[in-house]
Amino acid sequence: MLKPLLALSALTAAVPAIAQTAPAAPTAADAAASDWQPIPDNELLVMTLRGGHQVFIRLAPRYAPAHVANIRKLAEARWWDGTSVYRVQDNYVAQWGGGDDKTTLPPTVIENPPAEYEWSRYDGVTNFARADPYAVKTGHSADGWPLATDGKTSWLTHCYGMVGVARDLAPSTGSGAELYTVIGHAPRHLDRNIAIVGRVVEGIQWLSALPRGGGSLGVYENPAERVPILSARLASQLPEDERPHFQVRATDNERFAAWLSERENRKPPFFTMPAGGADICNAQAPIRRAP
Repeated sequence: MLKPLLALSALTAAVPAIAQTAPAAPTAADAAASDWQPIPDNELLVMTLRGGHQVFIRLAPRYAPAHVANIRKLAEARWWDGTSVYRVQDNYVAQWGGGDDKTTLPPTVIENPPAEYEWSRYDGVTNFARADPYAVKTGHSADGWPLATDGKTSWLTHCYGMVGVARDLAPSTGSGAELYTVIGHAPRHLDRNIAIVGRVVEGIQWLSALPRGGGSLGVYENPAERVPILSARLASQLPEDERPHFQVRATDNERFAAWLSERENRKPPFFTMPAGGADICNAQAPIRRAP
């Protein structure tokens, strides 16, 4: 049996060296208080799953206005209540909504809005150092959305946690009644083929850690495996004292530029070989709960 001092010494030695490192001093890449911008209540969808687990989704009305309008109408109609997460495909997506649970849409919802897969103007305010295999250039909008462009058109990118609209074969564009989020390696081949309408900002673990479906494309073959959705509401629909509040870090300033440079050029003591660049999906703008 180890003596107390020897036991303490052994325990300390077992702790990884990185855990004993003193907190880093503030750097030029740290955000200023003014860099944190609020996400409006009507741009936040709160989905509550079985067990009370909640998934918070920031919506992107500037980039997919028609689909987001549909999503707001569906939330207001409480359409998702009683539907489920019915597909979880490993290293790909978790999908929820209609499926076999519900098929009739509210009358004000457009079944196939315009294909909001890309647009003509690139409004990125940051640029990555290295080329992207799927685009000429990638960066962020001023309010933190991950963007890509081929020099003529621009689009949101399929990064981890991004939320898209499930659809059938073209010309179907999907109504927004069935949604998915990326839970694996970024499937950038989906860019410009499906409308992206948002990003999970908290609670992704309640989708990414679900058992994988055994059916085709990860669909749960047994209905009992599906994860019930208790409710899905816009934060603006909730009572004031129950509304969650989130902030996104603005990217149009020198502090974010320094933050991005740090991620493209990781430094010692841990890193011995900086990459000299980064993928857009490995440097998404931070989002946090409002203090």
